[in-house]
Amino acid sequence: MTPSPGLPAPAATSRSMVRIGFAWWKPERHPPTTDPNAIRTIAGSVKVPFNVVQSPGGLAVGIGGETRIGVPSPGPEFLPLLATAPSVTPEMLGDPAFATTYGLRYPYMTGAMANGIGSAEIVEAMGRHGMLGSFGAAGLSVERVAAAIDRIQGSLGDLPYCFNLIHSPNEPAHEAAVADLFIRRGVRLVEASAYLDLTPAIVRYRAAGIRRGSAGLPLVVHRVIAKVSRVEVATKFLSPPPAKVLQELVASGQITAEQADAAAKLPMCDDLTVEADSGGHTDNRPAITLLPTMLALRDRLQEQYRFAVPVRVGLAGGLATPASVAGAFAMGAAYVVTGSVNQACVESGSSDAVRKMLADAGQADTIMAPAADMFEMGVKVQVLKRGTMFAMRAQKLFDTYRAFASWESVPAAERTNIEKNLLRRSFDEVWAETKAFFARRDPTQLPKAESDPKHKMALVFRWYLGLSSRWANAGEAGRQLDYQVWCGPAMGAFNEWVKGTYLEDPKYRTVSAVAMNLLYGACVVIRRQSLAVQGVHLPANCFPSEPLSLEQIEAKLR
Repeated sequence: MTPSPGLPAPAATSRSMVRIGFAWWKPERHPPTTDPNAIRTIAGSVKVPFNVVQSPGGLAVGIGGETRIGVPSPGPEFLPLLATAPSVTPEMLGDPAFATTYGLRYPYMTGAMANGIGSAEIVEAMGRHGMLGSFGAAGLSVERVAAAIDRIQGSLGDLPYCFNLIHSPNEPAHEAAVADLFIRRGVRLVEASAYLDLTPAIVRYRAAGIRRGSAGLPLVVHRVIAKVSRVEVATKFLSPPPAKVLQELVASGQITAEQADAAAKLPMCDDLTVEADSGGHTDNRPAITLLPTMLALRDRLQEQYRFAVPVRVGLAGGLATPASVAGAFAMGAAYVVTGSVNQACVESGSSDAVRKMLADAGQADTIMAPAADMFEMGVKVQVLKRGTMFAMRAQKLFDTYRAFASWESVPAAERTNIEKNLLRRSFDEVWAETKAFFARRDPTQLPKAESDPKHKMALVFRWYLGLSSRWANAGEAGRQLDYQVWCGPAMGAFNEWVKGTYLEDPKYRTVSAVAMNLLYGACVVIRRQSLAVQGVHLPANCFPSEPLSLEQIEAKLR
């Protein structure tokens, strides 16, 4: 057998040659091959294990056959077996309990992107392909969220879906109203995000409906996937609900004493998504350090509380290529969550203009900017920098808010600049619109604004920050420089990976095709790495790495 160009010469396998005489392989119907193209086909058939052997012509790859281990050479028809690549399919990744709990086929989730960017279309596509989608309820009115519940429950039926419940420290009444809506409408799974502390709303959602089973163990009705980036917040979700909050909910009649007692024996969440450097709310933490820290924290708290079912830990942030997804599972993630890459897909609640901006983004084209929902606290979100001036303008508003006690105390030149270039109308006109908005959404904000001019200024500035996302979602002409587009570095990594393929054009990006390419590609990466840890390093051209069509992937997994 003549070695094909690109395969390593026999001497390159010196680390593996020590195993000669220990494991042997004999071909049956299919002789081993040294052809990189044939090896590429075999390596891409992730359901089929294959062997790497030492043939007379160099390294070769074979499938099937007979293997003998721990014996002297069985005969001249047997070849030294150097490594074996196991079957690795998307269903085998992560923690199978995650898929079983939520009725999924794959341990994959699309995270909620606010203002409906994480759209009903995304949730439906994920549910129909055996994955979990989270609807981006943050920033929407209760009526809009209710309409999304109607649609998703009507279209998916018993298929999996999730809704976002976001911490709203400046609008606790709205957060409570959304939680109440989920309880009343039978939403059994929420993705809790941006929490700084546990609120009565999230604790009530968790505890409401809990009952004791026949074995005396609590039966969970409302499941929670908590998205966190800080150890102190993760600790709260990995522990039982605070006794004081449970007692207050019982006293107010929002849960029963029996439910409070049962909830006290459960963690606040079923799953904990570790959010690394992501779009939107993020602490820019590196996944490679954050995930192991959170896994160790989970183990310590599980040892302390002895929950009947330990909390599973998944990873989000920076996941946009097969290698990054494979790395997440290799580090112990029970599931993976994607975000930025989904906003660039056709089903997202964003606009074609934004999808094009995202498709052109590089890894360095992001920046931190003040957040609309936690503006006064100085909390920031990660957004797209390329093609927009939002971050700079939002920072200008925050600096103005921090420096002055009222709009009237802002120097006249600065007021003119803000009104002309950012608000594009007078401060009083924006306040009238803002006042009408909060009269519907959260009337408790108005008395404070009337008595505190600094709070009034904050609400007006939040008008700009809030609408900037909606302008982007609607593709508002003339407001391109004000578009707020939540985006992490993962977007640039994805664009680099798909360059020159059909997924380079955003019109071909569907959440299902993106998800399946990431999962399938991760399986290929894991198989390649399984050979590497056995001391065999086949050339890169022996493994498929480019995106495939959804039909091609499904054919390989049948």
